Amino acid sequence: MPLSAKERLRRFYSRFDGDDHVLIPIVADPDAIASAMAVKRLLWRKVAGVTISNLNVIQRTDNLVLIRLVGVSLVPFAQIDLARHERIVLVDGQPDHHELLLGLKPDVIIDHHPPSASAQAPFVDIRPKYGATASILVEYLRAAKIKPSAKLATSLYYAIKTDTSNFERHTVAEDLQAFQFVFHLSNIALARRIECAEIRLDFLKYFRKALDEMHLHKGRACVCLGVVNHPDVCVQIADFLMRIDSVNWSIVAGVHQGKLVTIFRNDGIRKDAGSLAKNSFGRWGLAGGHKSAARAEVPLDAIASLVNVKDWKALSDWIRMRIERGMRAGRQKPPASATAGPEQTKRLKSK
Repeated sequence: MPLSAKERLRRFYSRFDGDDHVLIPIVADPDAIASAMAVKRLLWRKVAGVTISNLNVIQRTDNLVLIRLVGVSLVPFAQIDLARHERIVLVDGQPDHHELLLGLKPDVIIDHHPPSASAQAPFVDIRPKYGATASILVEYLRAAKIKPSAKLATSLYYAIKTDTSNFERHTVAEDLQAFQFVFHLSNIALARRIECAEIRLDFLKYFRKALDEMHLHKGRACVCLGVVNHPDVCVQIADFLMRIDSVNWSIVAGVHQGKLVTIFRNDGIRKDAGSLAKNSFGRWGLAGGHKSAARAEVPLDAIASLVNVKDWKALSDWIRMRIERGMRAGRQKPPASATAGPEQTKRLKSK
């Protein structure tokens, strides 16, 4: 029998003592930020202190504006003294979602991504059917009878809206219920200000390149951007291309800091982006995600013997070849869910 929200909350609270200093390390995006803020609110006056730490360098404009407007305080992970924190909470992620998390022993994991073998902790609440981790945390707040502040509610509102792509992908009734709850408490003008700041000025050149060089075939829009100054540009362009009426797959690749980053999006109709990411690139790096959104990250060194990684045309052709093979592999047998596959295939956050 599934646990009730009150029982989950009780077990969550049982992991903490009043003198605990709690660390919440996140790969900062709207869902992770909002979820961490919710955990901090849940633990208010129940522990000695809570620190939210960003593992990544935050460069996306909407993330920066979100952080500034809701006033959340983040401490870069490089500045964290782990010895001063008795408890570690992971939200919107698992230990193998980032290399800096692999050495940590979390006490709590709350996530909506497919579970991996690394998801080991005294308290684990992973619900891959949910569209956003923020939806799960809303249930905790409601079970605790906590009315979130306007800023926290706005963060949760924006997180659910973003991770479900306006409820166009991977959404369950619980996401809608959580969204409805925080909607009435949110500052919609504040959320709109965050949304309007989504695209950085220096990203526009990549949009032009994507439109000029997009390869469109059988509803699949494939773009190879070359070297990008941040992998988030691949995410934004992949989401943008899905707005084209004739597109049912968008696949955008770019190279950043010695890694080939490939973002997968689809319309969610009898497709599995997580499976395609693993079939295409899983043998050389991290790959995985949900049925409608996935990501692969492959070190260039891992494929240097297969393709000239310094020749972008050759690399682009290799990427498309791998995707074609991944598509064929998916058609030869029923698509595996994003939670299936070889044990050695690590999961990635799909954003």
